[in-house]
Amino acid sequence: MKIALIGYGKMGHAIEKIALERGHGIVAHVDIHNGDAAIDSDAFRSADVAIEFTTPATAFDNINAAFAQGVPVVCGTTGWTSRLGEIKEICDAGKATFFWTSNFSIGVNIFFALNRYLAAFMAGFPQYRPTMKEIHHIHKLDHPSGTALTLAEGIMDSDQRIGCWSEQISDDHTLLIDHEREGEVPGTHIIRWDSPVDTITIEHRAKSREGFALGAVVAAEWVKDRKGFLTMPQLMEGMISNPALMKTAGL
Repeated sequence: MKIALIGYGKMGHAIEKIALERGHGIVAHVDIHNGDAAIDSDAFRSADVAIEFTTPATAFDNINAAFAQGVPVVCGTTGWTSRLGEIKEICDAGKATFFWTSNFSIGVNIFFALNRYLAAFMAGFPQYRPTMKEIHHIHKLDHPSGTALTLAEGIMDSDQRIGCWSEQISDDHTLLIDHEREGEVPGTHIIRWDSPVDTITIEHRAKSREGFALGAVVAAEWVKDRKGFLTMPQLMEGMISNPALMKTAGL
């Protein structure tokens, strides 16, 4: 498979390493130094899929530029999702193929499912109230993280007592999300359910960027022969129902 990389920082390098190990070729590198020229090129147009990891300020334009070249996009950039609906409209009209998730780690997506299950269960125990903390490296620009927001959505969808989230306010109807930025931490998410007598905690702690990179490449492999607006739950369901896909993914 031919892959174009949009964004060639630490994540881009990690994705390249995994992609090459899995037998794929990198046909284009797009970064702040070549930008539009690299996307508007025969090399980029030859790609089966582009993997985009950049910044909240540039992701939307990068995605549309790739669409203009007829290249499907797998995107892991967070902090720009107020415009995600516009991308979905383009895909629903049959004009592009796009895959987005707040976190490509298979382990994190298992954590998403666990979070939803626990929140639904805890809805029957009103003495417990949830809070969340996320910790990332100092280079991460957005907060709360996209992963934290997905976790928050899971809690709010599963427990009708919780109607919103906040980084400042904690009350019976608001989920408090605290964030820290330190060193090169790849990503830690902690959810606590506190009662007057005890605390229940679930946590996901990434050990490196490799899990995110592997998930992005697996998503690119899966997207190659599909169309439209695609999501991580669809990929996860496909892996659960198809052991061959799980084996191909190396999981």
